Amino acid sequence: MAFLEKNNLLPSLQCVYRHSRSTETAVLKIISDVVLAADHGEITLLSLLDISAAFNMVDHDILCDCLSTSFGIRGMVLA
Repeated sequence: MAFLEKNNLLPSLQCVYRHSRSTETAVLKIISDVVLAADHGEITLLSLLDISAAFNMVDHDILCDCLSTSFGIRGMVLA
């Protein structure tokens, strides 16, 4: 995480595994966006997906290649 934060590789709205952020932070952001849209008379659609089981199917060679190529993670950290 220190590497990702130091190199600004995390999305600004990511709440997971970030200091002073939590699931509660993410839910509050969603609620705020929905209320703001309603105030502007906009229609809001929220779709929630549980993809936690999908990570059991990740090809680890492809994942390691992506981490190395996209984020510069190599060596012992990648291993």
